[in-house]
Amino acid sequence: MTDRAVRPASLMSFGDHLDELRKRVFLAVVVPVPLMLLLFAFASHIRMFLCAPLLEAMRANNLPAQLTVLSPIETMTSDLKISLIGALVVSAPWVIWQFWKFVSPGLYQHEQRFVRLLLPGSGVLALVGLALLYWVMLPLMLTVLVSFSVAPSTLRDVPTAAATAPTNAALQIVESDPISVRVGESWINSTTRELRIVIPVAGDPTQLEIASVALDHPGPLVSAFRLSEYLDFVLLFAMCFALAFQIPIALLLLSWIGVVNPSMLRKNRKYALFGVVIIAAAVAPGDALSLLVVAVPLYLLFEFSIWLIVLAPPSRVAAGSVLTDFGERFRSGATGGSGAAGSREGNVGDE
Repeated sequence: MTDRAVRPASLMSFGDHLDELRKRVFLAVVVPVPLMLLLFAFASHIRMFLCAPLLEAMRANNLPAQLTVLSPIETMTSDLKISLIGALVVSAPWVIWQFWKFVSPGLYQHEQRFVRLLLPGSGVLALVGLALLYWVMLPLMLTVLVSFSVAPSTLRDVPTAAATAPTNAALQIVESDPISVRVGESWINSTTRELRIVIPVAGDPTQLEIASVALDHPGPLVSAFRLSEYLDFVLLFAMCFALAFQIPIALLLLSWIGVVNPSMLRKNRKYALFGVVIIAAAVAPGDALSLLVVAVPLYLLFEFSIWLIVLAPPSRVAAGSVLTDFGERFRSGATGGSGAAGSREGNVGDE
C-alpha cells in the first residue's frame, strides 16, 4: 500500500479538532505579543536602521541628515508600528508552523511534501526581496528622489581659492566636532551640515550641551522629510517587494494545476519582459539605473520560475525526489552528461 492511501494521523472527533484548534491559536498568539514588547525596547535602533538609507541619500545631496517630527507622540507611535510589524514578521514562521501542525495530520504524505516545498521557498524569496530593497534599491531610489528637493542653481562649483575658509573666519569649519569645548563656542560641521553652538544645560549651568541648526540650500524649497511618512513609504515598498518575489511560487502553483508550463513561458518571454519594464517604470523614480535595478531582478525571477517548474513537477514533488533528481542532474552536468542521464535531462525539459 502506497503512502497516497494512508493518512498519518488517526481519526479525531469534532471536539478533539476544536481543542486542537484552540491550542494552536493560543500558541500562535502567545508569541507575537511579548515579542512586540521586546522589539519596542530596541525600536530606536530598528528605526535608525530603517532611516539609514534616507539619511545617506540626504548626505549625498549635501542636505542635513535630519528627519522631522511634527507631534509629541509621532516618534512613539512610529516605534509602536515598527514593533508591531516587526513582531508579526519575526513570528510569522512560528505562526505558520502552528497552522501546519493543525492541518498536517489531515493530509496525505505526498500532499505534505507540496507544502514543505512551498513554505520555505516563499520565506527565502521574501527575504531576498527585502535585502535587495534595503541594500540596493532604496539607496539608489532615495538618492534620486531627494535630489529633486535641491534647487539646481545652488549646486555650483566654488573657486579653489574660496573653498577653504580663511584663518580669520568668524566660524571655524570642521569635519567633526572638537573634543574640548567652552560655553559660547561655535563652529560649522561640514559632515552633518550644521551650525553648532555650545550652551549650558537649562537648570544645571555646570553641564554643557551642543545645540545645532541645520544648514539648508537657499531657494524656494526647504527639504524636510517627516519620520512617519518615510516609514510608511519604506513599509509599503517592503510589502510590494516581498509580494513581487513570490512570482516563482505563484507560477509553480499554476504549473501544478496545469494552467502554465515551461514551453508556454519560454514562448512568451518577450511579453514577460515588456510587463517587467512597465512595472519597473512605474516603481522606479525615473532614471535608467533605477529602472534596471528593478527590472533585472523581476525578469530573473521569471526565468527562475521556468527553471523551478522544470525542476519540481508535481510527480517529483509527490514522490519526494526533487532534491535527488537535482543532485543527479548536477552531477551529470559536471561530468558532461551522457547516456541515460542525458536522456533523462532531455525529457525533463519537456515536462
